[in-house]
Amino acid sequence: MSLLSLNAISGGYSDVDIIHHISLEVQRGEIVTIAGTNGAGKSTLVKAVLGLLPRVRGEISLDALSITHMAAEDRFYAGLAYVPQVANVFSSLTVRENLLVVRGVKQIQSRMKEVLEAFPALIEKLSQRAGNLSGGERQQLAFARALMPAPKLMVLDEPTAALAPALVEKVFELVTELPKRGVAVLMVEQRARQALEISDRGYILDQGSCVLSGAAKDLLSDSKMTQLYLGNH
Repeated sequence: MSLLSLNAISGGYSDVDIIHHISLEVQRGEIVTIAGTNGAGKSTLVKAVLGLLPRVRGEISLDALSITHMAAEDRFYAGLAYVPQVANVFSSLTVRENLLVVRGVKQIQSRMKEVLEAFPALIEKLSQRAGNLSGGERQQLAFARALMPAPKLMVLDEPTAALAPALVEKVFELVTELPKRGVAVLMVEQRARQALEISDRGYILDQGSCVLSGAAKDLLSDSKMTQLYLGNH
């Protein structure tokens, strides 16, 4: 049984559908990438998964639990974590405070220690304000915050956006570590080729519909499709 399952999801704002009849699955231990050109509907689909899209039709389930009509906060408690593209940490708080402010975490001090084992560079920064961290450190903190409640699935929205090229590989390394910690990944990423290279499977959207899906290696080997939807580089 799939960890995350979307069945014929459509929806949007007011009476205008942005996404159309999209079905998608994420299995336990998988990294799945959603790719496509700008305006393809990737962010809208992520909002549907998170419970942030005003109007949704279809069915969404997480670990066999229907979350289609569940509030966004309740999806968090059901095991869904989210790292947005921007505003993914509290800049005015210290690193320690960013981790301790997460709600619903039992034995939070021991959990923080456990999470920091995956991000040792943050240990010496615990008393530093998040706003003073480097771009790479901020992204590590965002990942660490998302891991605090021990989620089943982490949704990543453009995790390498605005990062220097030297930091991009580091972020992708962090992503590949998540399944090893029992967390599956659903990722939207503009660097689609690089994202697919570390993914198990991928879905390519165009004008709000899924036009291609399959094993990541198969998508990357389809030269016509990659040039059309992923660009030449």
